[in-house]
Amino acid sequence: MALDQEIEAARKEIISDGYDMSIGEVMNLYRDKELVINPEFQRLFRWDETQKTRFIESLLLGIPIPPIFVVQNDEGIWELIDGLQRLSTVLEFSGQLMDDEGKPVPPSMLGGTKFLPSLSGKMWERSSDLLDDNANDNGIGKTQQLQIKRARLRVEILKKESDPKAKYELFQRLNTGGAYLTPQEVRNCVAVMVNRDFYTWLVDLAKKPDFVETTSQTSNALEQQMGVELALRFLAFRRIPYSPSLDVHEYLDAALVEIAEDKDYPRDSEQEIFELTFGWLKRALGDGAFKKWSDAGASGKFLMSVFEVVATGVSKNAEALKALDDVTRDAFLQDKVRRLWTEEEFLRNSGGGVRGTTRLAALLPFGPEFFKL
Repeated sequence: MALDQEIEAARKEIISDGYDMSIGEVMNLYRDKELVINPEFQRLFRWDETQKTRFIESLLLGIPIPPIFVVQNDEGIWELIDGLQRLSTVLEFSGQLMDDEGKPVPPSMLGGTKFLPSLSGKMWERSSDLLDDNANDNGIGKTQQLQIKRARLRVEILKKESDPKAKYELFQRLNTGGAYLTPQEVRNCVAVMVNRDFYTWLVDLAKKPDFVETTSQTSNALEQQMGVELALRFLAFRRIPYSPSLDVHEYLDAALVEIAEDKDYPRDSEQEIFELTFGWLKRALGDGAFKKWSDAGASGKFLMSVFEVVATGVSKNAEALKALDDVTRDAFLQDKVRRLWTEEEFLRNSGGGVRGTTRLAALLPFGPEFFKL
C-alpha cells in the first residue's frame, strides 16, 4: 500500500472534533460529571506549587495554553486522556477536584511569581469563607475568578465512532516522553483503558512477596511502577516474540495491548508459573536472584540483563523443574546463576554499552536454553 493510501486509511480510523470553551464551562462539565477523570489517572496529578501557580498566572495574564484531549463514550460523556496536570490544577484551586477515591481535595494555595508576587498565599475563596471569621482575607477576588473562568481552552475530542484502539494509542502518543509519567505509568493508564481487570491482575502479580523480594527494587523504582513493568516483561517475554527492529518500550507497549485484549489468554496457568518461578528463586537465591555473582556471593543492585535470562529461562523450563525435589532444584538454580557469569554469550550481551534491543535479541533465546535440565 502506498504512503498516501496508508495515511487515508489511518485517518478514517480517527474521527475527531474540537471546541473552544471557557475554563468555566469545562469546570461545570466536571462538576456535572459530563467530563470525567479516570481515578487511576488522577493519582498521577503531581504538579508542585510552583507549576500550579505558573499555570494560574498564565490564565490571569491571558497567555494561550495547550489544548486538552478527551474521548467521547457511548453516553456522550467526555473522558480526559491528556491535560491532567492543567485541568486538575484549576479544579483543585477552585475547590472542585475529587481524589481517586471520590473525596474532595483541599483547595490549594498559590505562591508568588515574578510578574504577580501578590499571588503568594492566595486561594480561590477567602479563608474566612472556608474556615472562620478570624482568618486572613486571602481570596483571589471575584474579578480574578471571572478572568480564570472566562479564559479560553481548546478541547480536542476523539469521537466514539473512531477505531476503539485510537483512544489508547492517542493517550500513548500524547503522554510518552513527558516529564510527569514514566513509560510504565503510561502503560498502566492504557491497560485501564483496554482491560481494567487485566490491569488489576498485573498489579497484583507485582505485589507477590516472592517477586518483590527477588527483584529487590528501590522505593523510588517502585513509585515509578518498575515492579509492574518487570511483571509485564515476564509475561511478554514468555509469549510475545521480540523483534530486534522494535525499541524495547515499543515492544512492551504492543505486548501489553496484545495480552490485555486476548480473551483466550491463559491467565490462571501464567499466574501459576509466575508464582512457581519467583517462589523457587526466592528459596534458592533470595534477593540475590538478579544480581551479580562471584565466589563471595551476590553483590550490587538488580540487573535487568540477569532478570531477562533467569526469570525467562526458569519459567520456560518450569515443567521440568517441577519434577525435582526442593533440595535438588535449589542446587541446580544456585549453580546456574553462578555459572551465568562465566558464559561468554551472556557477558558479551549484558555489558553497560550494549543496546537494549541487541541485549534482548540475544538473551531472550539464550535463557531457556541455559536453564534446560
